[in-house]
Amino acid sequence: MATTYDCVIIGSGPGGYETAIRASQLGLKTAIVEKNKLGGVCLNIGCIPTKALLKSAEVMAESKHISDFGLNLEGEITPDFPKVIERSRGAASQMNKGVQYLMRKNDIDVHYGYGRLAGNGTVEIVPSENMDGEQVGEEKTINAEHIIIATGARPREIPPLPIDEDNVVSSTGAMTQTERPDRLVIVGAGAIGVEFGYFYKHMGTDVTIIEVQDRIVPAEDADVSKELKRSFKKAGINVMTGAMVQGYEEADGALKVEVETDKGTEYIEADQILSAVGVVGNVEDIGLEELGVETNGNDIVVDEFYRTNVDGVYAIGDVTGAPWLAHKASHEGIICVEKIAGEDVRPMDKKNIPGCTYCQPQIASVGYTEEQAEEAGYDIKVGKFPFKASGKAAALGHNEGFVKIIYDKKYGELLGCHIIGHDATELIAEVVTARTLETTGHEIMEAIHPHPTLSESIMEATRAAYGEPINI
Repeated sequence: MATTYDCVIIGSGPGGYETAIRASQLGLKTAIVEKNKLGGVCLNIGCIPTKALLKSAEVMAESKHISDFGLNLEGEITPDFPKVIERSRGAASQMNKGVQYLMRKNDIDVHYGYGRLAGNGTVEIVPSENMDGEQVGEEKTINAEHIIIATGARPREIPPLPIDEDNVVSSTGAMTQTERPDRLVIVGAGAIGVEFGYFYKHMGTDVTIIEVQDRIVPAEDADVSKELKRSFKKAGINVMTGAMVQGYEEADGALKVEVETDKGTEYIEADQILSAVGVVGNVEDIGLEELGVETNGNDIVVDEFYRTNVDGVYAIGDVTGAPWLAHKASHEGIICVEKIAGEDVRPMDKKNIPGCTYCQPQIASVGYTEEQAEEAGYDIKVGKFPFKASGKAAALGHNEGFVKIIYDKKYGELLGCHIIGHDATELIAEVVTARTLETTGHEIMEAIHPHPTLSESIMEATRAAYGEPINI
């Protein structure tokens, strides 16, 4: 007899495993199906190990300016690249064990193997191979009244750059390889591209970033893009925008990358290419077509409570489309199961999902950019506070970047905030909370911010927007 559950989640990334925990808390008998390792891409080959790599790069960058802090260090600090990778893998392993503990603590059954919808509330599971090359799981079926698809996404491939994890690597290959390329071309200047650009540059690699649009981190506010490009050029990272890679060929032990620019065709020599042109949802061969689940390309179509057009089938996270963010997936999953359990639930405000990029300087943003706010018809006021005017930033030795904040003139609504600078990703939560509470600019100014902190910059930028600047 197949085991029957109230709720089965296919996929155990942050969206999947946090959804399972909330479902169990709500009294639903819950199981997870995982073809690889608990924690999914984020914990094993994404968010967590990448941040460990970036911390090594940050320490390496800091070491070059240690005398600025009044400290003396004899000899040169050099990276031990295999050990850097090993530390990153250790962080991933630690988090994987943590999720295993959480599954036991919350009485959630874990079924390893490849899960597929089979209709009538049935999930078929067959053995699969995990990222370590080990076969996991066994052939079985389980049943559930509610099945949530959380299968995530994978790196997108483009025809000129088929990924072979040798000449052309994905983000997975870039974070797990133990040999560092001397010259790296990165195609795509979104979060993944610029994070790896920062990492490899400070590991000693000659880095060129190529972006087809007219600026790097093109999803961010234009002022942020300009600041990051300036910072990267200062660090010695070559940035090419408005450029399109046509392909590459191997010649004399190197890769010759063909790039089309507004000046004509250019060729760049590299030892390796990182393809960082986005991701696509994992919708193939999970039974969607047979059940008639509606898709739009590689995205599963859902309503505001993550229900598909097929009763009892739901989808959350990357497999439902942009933005492809772990915290978005987790929030969606919690909304989904709370609705299933009959809780009073509000749909998620997609304009209040923060985005974070963890190179240095870091980038964090939420809400409208200045351009988007104007296009939406708002009459806006904009405030900007440079970290050069921040006492805490001066003390830290990290005074590049700024806070830019956007308000509606009529009602004082906080429309958006864009931060580039040290610890930007830790600062953005204040603005997300403020927007959730419909806080106005005057209320931000009235809230006492501790001194000296970087968080004062949000208040200072708000004062600037209202024509009441104090420290600039």
